[in-house]
Amino acid sequence: MPCTTILVGKKASNDGSTMISRTDDGHFDVKKLIVVEPKDQKKKYKSVISHVEIDLPGEPMRYTACPSVDPKNGIWAATGINAANVGMTATETITSNPRVLAADPLVVYKKAEKRGEKDVIGGIGEEDIVVLVLPYIRSAREGVLRLAALLEKYGTYESNGIAFNDENEVWWLETIGGHHWMARRVPDEACVIAPNQFGMDAFDLEDAFGEKKEHLCSADLREFIAENHLDLNQGGAFNPRDVFGSHTDMDHIYNTPRAWFMGRYLTPKSHRWEGPEAEFGPESDNIPWALVPDRKLAVEDIKYMLSTHYQGTAYNPYSSQDTGKRGMYRSIGINRTGVTAICQIRSDVPAPIRGVEWVCFGSTTFSAALPVYTNTDKMPAYLSNVTLDTSTENFYWGSRLIGALTDPHYAACIQQIERYQNAVAVEGRRLLLEYDRRMAETGDYALTHEANEKLCDMAKRETISTLNKILLEASVRMKNGYNRADN
Repeated sequence: MPCTTILVGKKASNDGSTMISRTDDGHFDVKKLIVVEPKDQKKKYKSVISHVEIDLPGEPMRYTACPSVDPKNGIWAATGINAANVGMTATETITSNPRVLAADPLVVYKKAEKRGEKDVIGGIGEEDIVVLVLPYIRSAREGVLRLAALLEKYGTYESNGIAFNDENEVWWLETIGGHHWMARRVPDEACVIAPNQFGMDAFDLEDAFGEKKEHLCSADLREFIAENHLDLNQGGAFNPRDVFGSHTDMDHIYNTPRAWFMGRYLTPKSHRWEGPEAEFGPESDNIPWALVPDRKLAVEDIKYMLSTHYQGTAYNPYSSQDTGKRGMYRSIGINRTGVTAICQIRSDVPAPIRGVEWVCFGSTTFSAALPVYTNTDKMPAYLSNVTLDTSTENFYWGSRLIGALTDPHYAACIQQIERYQNAVAVEGRRLLLEYDRRMAETGDYALTHEANEKLCDMAKRETISTLNKILLEASVRMKNGYNRADN
């Protein structure tokens, strides 16, 4: 599923937290935010898409999830934080190349074509991975190892990147063909940008096959590379992106421009992104996977990057100037996003309230990000009781309505959107500060229920108020608006 991922190490953030984030860019999937209790986690899992059946461990933890409201295509839990304060987002669809996919084919479900034949069961994929992994891990590294074991046993039917974070570490795993994989610990001082491509541009094989401090991979990866003549690198350097990834014309329109815009935002001083002396352009194949940002990053920076549409450049589809390049590159904030989540694990608060999930539904360009505490046994109805029918009674549909009404009237409505997003961010942070202090002082962590309800009440007020204003603007600008004095 086309998505955009940003990962932030603890020394790159303003408050020492780790953050993993991703836009879940489906096809207008209706999503919700729920809590899954251990009693509700199935003992045996069966995938709708691949039909694979997997026995699950006996003691799952509680976790949050953003599943699809319509279960016909499976759960698609997308992202969440568990009771051990481990976050996960799955998956970022990535690219590969024919050499890799021929050497280790994807494990795709095939229905029997003739009587007497059996179906060929497929591997695991985005539909399944959060449910199979998140309830059973107590660190980001454990997440890599559990997922790796599942990939090696069952395989996967798609190429994916998956992120994990805990209080101290962020890890990124990328699949290689049907069964192989590699994973890196994100440097504490760095931010990773991943726009639907195989991203890692460096990997220490000596560490992966030695101490395994910051690099992990399939046990036979060296042999797999050598036997299938996959190494395209020169001069002894090992660049996994060149070995396992792609450099296609489609990448240059759909993927690399997103990395360019995010890199431009992160390091405007330490790298040149524009002009004849630019180190990197929108179609560069060598944009770094990890960058040390010129300044520390807050949640608002992550939300901004995941909402962008090349503003300030010739490629902005909403520009009033005809640059000849408007809309030529795929924006990060797009219309069909179902949910965007920023899983933040903090270290400056007591353990029971370290996990905060910032959730944003619909097109991030026009939606607000709402924080909620994840150490709770139930999410407010405004987030969890989402219907398939349009309604203003939940955050998902309110966000979708605002986006659809604003897009055709961007110039008239964008100021209202900025006020809306800022109001939710300000009051959201204020309530977090208030309840952080109250819970730290009293030790009453059941207050997460009260805090989340207040956060959702606030979001509902701001969303309805903004929807009223945007609807009026859109109504005034309808094509069938006439006055008697018109000539």
